[in-house]
Amino acid sequence: MNKIVKIALIAIGLISAVLWFSLPSAEDPDAISSGSMNFMFIIMYILLAIAVIAALFFGLTKLLSTPGSLKKTLFALGGLAIVVAISYGLSSNNAPVVEEMASRGITTTEGTVKNIGMGLNVFFILTVVAVVLMVFPGLKKMFVK
Repeated sequence: MNKIVKIALIAIGLISAVLWFSLPSAEDPDAISSGSMNFMFIIMYILLAIAVIAALFFGLTKLLSTPGSLKKTLFALGGLAIVVAISYGLSSNNAPVVEEMASRGITTTEGTVKNIGMGLNVFFILTVVAVVLMVFPGLKKMFVK
């Protein structure tokens, strides 16, 4: 199986190298619709699909084969849902932002502004949690011996 994967990767690499050198110049207006460019996109989509399928397959098999991992995963997803709910509650549908965006020619709604605020709040909360989880054990090791 390992030899088959290596041979397939070498073949894809050689095909990609040939396609790379047969790409049209950047000044060509029809470069994006050339055959070699299309085939490179097809190879990219195939490799991306293989990577996604492999990651999902191996992740799910590990998740279902380890006894406590499913419980831990559900707790983690529950914690993430709580963070998202708190962030959504903290975000506001700021009407002045919608008016400012409209004056610049960008059409948006209050719901979109609220979702963007929620996403920023989720990022900030998770960043603080990550920093605390990195710093706290280090401080604990430094002071408790």
